[in-house]
Amino acid sequence: MEQHHLINEPLEIAPKPDYNVIPVQLNEQEFAQFILPHLSLPKRGPRCKIGYHKPFNYILKVLYGGMQWKELPIDKGADGQAEIHYTGVFKLFARWCEDGSLEHAFIASVRHLDEHKRLDLSVLHGDGSNTVAKKGGEGIGYSGHKHQTGEKVIAIADNRGNVLAPLTVAPINQTDMVLLPQGLKDLKHVAREADLKLAGAVLNLDAGFDSKANRKGVFNAGMKPNIKENPRNRKKPKRGRKRFFDAVLYKLRFTIERTFAWKDKFKRLLLRFETLQIRHLGFKLMAFTLINLREFCGA
Repeated sequence: MEQHHLINEPLEIAPKPDYNVIPVQLNEQEFAQFILPHLSLPKRGPRCKIGYHKPFNYILKVLYGGMQWKELPIDKGADGQAEIHYTGVFKLFARWCEDGSLEHAFIASVRHLDEHKRLDLSVLHGDGSNTVAKKGGEGIGYSGHKHQTGEKVIAIADNRGNVLAPLTVAPINQTDMVLLPQGLKDLKHVAREADLKLAGAVLNLDAGFDSKANRKGVFNAGMKPNIKENPRNRKKPKRGRKRFFDAVLYKLRFTIERTFAWKDKFKRLLLRFETLQIRHLGFKLMAFTLINLREFCGA
């Protein structure tokens, strides 16, 4: 009787975790709300027979699974044949990369976060992430320091790990310090398009970004640089006024490292197989868009 009583007792519902699983597929409602309005569709001629929701999810399968295009598992139609050829899915992806559709969808995800008060712009975090490209391709460089051939992306995220500016892509042999000015331009572009207010924010950067020009650039952008000073083999401290550095805020840089770890969930981004740089950037934009939409889309 005691055991029966315990079985019939209502089970306690576990509290919802304070994190959201990053989606790797979107249902039709999510696709229609967050992605479809920003995709370029043909103005004349026939449209895709199966619509654009399923082809977009096929692209997400390639992004998440890291498979080759020809290995993409395509559903069969009523006639027993594949409902779309894998080359048709690739052509849609290539067109959306080249005409800016995926970039528009990413910026819209940032705007949606801001409208729903999900951005923490008090502290921003920036860093670079390398992608190895063993097959070569456009915009590839060789890093003698890391003995890698590939490319680099400079990303800036808010204090909750949402990506604000992942658009700065360069060969891997270029240093973070040189790429930051372009990264700030891309951040300003997204802020202008998404109507973000960045004035007064603290920008956390590691010692690889430390330079007088970069500090001035961050100040001119209306933000406060919190950059760890690079000693550069100095035997004595640098003369002059001591630069601002908050060690407590600097420890929050794990946020951008966590965002890059989320990015590595998508296996297509671990190695670059795309010959054209813009197509690999398209995959990265899709991954960062899904990271930004993790609080609005079901897993």
